[in-house]
Amino acid sequence: MTDVRYVAIGDSFTEGVGDELPDGTPRGWADLVAQGWADATGAPIRYANLAIRGRLAWPIVEEQLEAALALKPTHLSFNGGGNDMLRPRTTIAHIADAFSQVLRRCDEEGVRLILLSGADPTRGLPLGGLVRRRGDQLSAAVMARVAGRDDVIRALNWPDKVLATGPFWSEDRLHMNARGHHRVAARVLTALGFEPDPTWWDLPVEDSGVRLRGAHYYRTHVGPWLKRRLTRTSSGDGRIAKFTDWQTIRPSFSGMESAGEGLASS
Repeated sequence: MTDVRYVAIGDSFTEGVGDELPDGTPRGWADLVAQGWADATGAPIRYANLAIRGRLAWPIVEEQLEAALALKPTHLSFNGGGNDMLRPRTTIAHIADAFSQVLRRCDEEGVRLILLSGADPTRGLPLGGLVRRRGDQLSAAVMARVAGRDDVIRALNWPDKVLATGPFWSEDRLHMNARGHHRVAARVLTALGFEPDPTWWDLPVEDSGVRLRGAHYYRTHVGPWLKRRLTRTSSGDGRIAKFTDWQTIRPSFSGMESAGEGLASS
């Protein structure tokens, strides 16, 4: 395919939090997919990423979807609901309605939807069992909304039991690390019909030596999250998306194993 125009919308999962480059900029699976796509086809593609951390499913739709469609993409990826699942009063149907709205607008604009489910972080989270049940319910509800739609590209990460294990997660236990983001990117590229670098499925474990436990973990990560809930603030307040307009992503000289470097220099 020529003239690929790929835009990603979502929250921290799609922004790339947990997979930071040396300058602190989040990279993440969507950036890796963009570079891998260019490498697989041997042709430049255009890529934008409007995702902002902390966003709930409907704010993603309300704040990002129309801006993304205004770019006239050929493909749009969407994931959301991870932040909603941490709020028990939000109904599963309300979250799933956001997915239906994205699909409807993509149909109207002739855009191919790439639908992702998030990875399952619950093994390392307080009250993980409750969040897992809600995640299972959301996955089932969203799949029901796209039943019979073989044209929707699916990259389902929630059922991936390997991805749910500790070595794929960052210190906060809520965001994937570089290893996790590469595994998701491999799944998306496979769903697109490409063969990713096989090492992306299971990169070597990089042991930083940092494993926060007990009270230290709660003070560093759980406490600030609770404070934001009480003050009705978000980790994404005041942030802008990293790629609000098209970036031209060219094939890298050394192939998909250097995807992050190729994007960073584009």
